[in-house]
Amino acid sequence: MLPKTKKQSSGFKGKDIISISEISKEDIIHILEVAKKLEKSAKPDLLKGQVLAALFFEPSTRTRLSFESAMLKLGGSVTGFADAGVSSEKKGESLSDTIRTVDQYVDVIAMRNPLEGSARRAAEVANAPVINGGDGANQHPTQTLLDLYTIKQAQGKISGLSIAMVGDLKYGRTVHSLAVAIAKFGGRLYFVAPESLKMPKEILKVLDEKKIEYSEHEKIEEVIDKVDILYMTRIQKERFPDSSDYEKVKGVYVLTNIMLTRAKENLKVMHPLPRINEISTEVDESEHAYYFEQVKNGIAVRQALLALVLGAIK
Repeated sequence: MLPKTKKQSSGFKGKDIISISEISKEDIIHILEVAKKLEKSAKPDLLKGQVLAALFFEPSTRTRLSFESAMLKLGGSVTGFADAGVSSEKKGESLSDTIRTVDQYVDVIAMRNPLEGSARRAAEVANAPVINGGDGANQHPTQTLLDLYTIKQAQGKISGLSIAMVGDLKYGRTVHSLAVAIAKFGGRLYFVAPESLKMPKEILKVLDEKKIEYSEHEKIEEVIDKVDILYMTRIQKERFPDSSDYEKVKGVYVLTNIMLTRAKENLKVMHPLPRINEISTEVDESEHAYYFEQVKNGIAVRQALLALVLGAIK
């Protein structure tokens, strides 16, 4: 099958955003610069007349609402669904047919689906640009971009930082994408996880190829005094094939203020959310807490992506 027109255009216009590994360091920097400009200066008519399809086959709060808010703040409109049960998938319709149908109605598609590779399949059949809002345990590129935006906001830079990722590193698509992104900028990585939830070998291989220094640990206390960013994640019950395996590791990490007394002064705690119990609520008032600022940054970054793939900004 010949490549579609959108694949042949230069710049971002018409491009799919499927994996962070496919976005160059230079393009990441450009996206973050556009996000900063849009955060500082509102553009309420920038995407007037354009329609976003928000197709969420899997539960979402932050990703779905921030995509919708981003589109509305730029003057566009939104259609779609937040539950696969209200789509024709319930009747047995294939993903490809759903995407081909929706593609007739909209200008851009943001999608979350529990199946790995689903976003790429959607991009193969849609003429509109497809933005991956998370495909199973695979990738979550827009979360990574807002994470990078947050890291730069908090630390003044992205390169050369020490970053710990804690929790579900096996199934956690946010940490998979973030580790790959950090490999483009350089830094020191610490992976904290129980044996059964360690970072996948294919991610470690990418880091080895990029000569990124990393180490694996089982306790937060081993790394908390060494890092600039502590990236917490929840143990994802829905990703476990066997619920008994989840029961063995749930609650294994809980960050408290006492633990933070050993942290570097500039440490910021991040979390893609939702939080279950891995960050005590007492940490919310700490100077180190930065996860709600992180949530807010999703709007500016997703505004930038929508504006770029729709060609409203180059």
